[in-house]
Amino acid sequence: MHLARRSFLMATTGTALATPLLAGAGPALAAGRPPAGSLPDAALTADLRAITEAGMPGVFAEARDGRDRWRGANGVADVTTGRPVLPGFQHRVGSITKTFVAATLLQLVGERRIALDAPIGRYLPEFAVAGVTVRMLLDHTSGISDYDHVIFATPEDIERHRSTTFTPRQLVRAGLGQPSTGAPGAAFSYSNTNYILAGLIIERVTRRSATDEVHRRILRPLGLRHTYFSGVRPRIAGPHSRGYVPWYEGELRDFSVSNMSWAWTAGALVSTMADLNTFFRALLGGRLLRPAQLAAMKTTVPFDPAQPAAGGYGLGLYRMTWPTGDVWGHDGLVFGHSAISLHTPDGRRQVSLAQNVTHYALPGTPDPIGEAVGRFLNTALVGESAVAARTATAARVPAVVPAPGAPTLVRPLPQR
Repeated sequence: MHLARRSFLMATTGTALATPLLAGAGPALAAGRPPAGSLPDAALTADLRAITEAGMPGVFAEARDGRDRWRGANGVADVTTGRPVLPGFQHRVGSITKTFVAATLLQLVGERRIALDAPIGRYLPEFAVAGVTVRMLLDHTSGISDYDHVIFATPEDIERHRSTTFTPRQLVRAGLGQPSTGAPGAAFSYSNTNYILAGLIIERVTRRSATDEVHRRILRPLGLRHTYFSGVRPRIAGPHSRGYVPWYEGELRDFSVSNMSWAWTAGALVSTMADLNTFFRALLGGRLLRPAQLAAMKTTVPFDPAQPAAGGYGLGLYRMTWPTGDVWGHDGLVFGHSAISLHTPDGRRQVSLAQNVTHYALPGTPDPIGEAVGRFLNTALVGESAVAARTATAARVPAVVPAPGAPTLVRPLPQR
């Protein structure tokens, strides 16, 4: 069994992008932006329920259209007791952490304390890699390998490291100890080691903890009171769901109590769906970054060079092609928790969704959960027109819940 950091999108479609998302869905979906205030309550409720009916134990979400908000939850937070999921739960959001960390680093770029095209050795001489720049860390073109292939090489490693405290430098050394995935700057290759290095650069420049710097620059100014790094504390502080990993012989093993030091600035953030939407609206609306840095963040490299128009990764932010235009966001997977947060370019139309099982479907196999998630996201982003065109799009909506995200099983555990 092999472990790798892949997103919902990669895991459920077998590709690095939604190709092209909802392409050919028909004129009802291609008619432009949805009207203001068009969040379809009944359709969103039905689509969220369909995710649990497809097999996900618990799911919750928040959608926004301007000042209009919709919140919903369905299913159970605990498969043993039947405790229900609630829409305001805190949740490990995995690699969505990267967007927060990139925004923090880009503020330092705007202050001329970090240069995007400087070699990483300028800030971290002990980890200098020839040809690798700060920008290449943030857009995953460094060619540096992912450390989680090393520390989570087997299913038993996941359980064994449940209480392990890793230091950021241990993680970087594990990644750098593996063969390069390609020449610096050559192509997109997702690696969490990149964002551990980014966190260390923030610390070297500010002489503060990287997680404290994210709190000082992003979380506190936006009033995100339910978003935080748990550090080595294994428990989520507020109301939350248990988080399950499909284990041997059909078991769902609970990993909601875990030391998340292995993810640090690559994926250890806890948040709520409301806080995620507030953050992305502020980011895309220009409240957090100067125009030059926001433009740099939204300059993408293609997930797949053969299909550059279908989607790409910027600096901690990715773009996907939607029938009504581009959407921006990120996703995350950590053991037992998954989340996705997608937004129109101005941050007006938004959706953030969380699930409490690390879900994976083999490429080319039926994936009712992924299809149901795709329908829900489409309804949230497009509105009532998605309901009218549902039969036309059902076969074309990919199982979108993230693009290049956190560690997830790339194939089901073998039966013993």
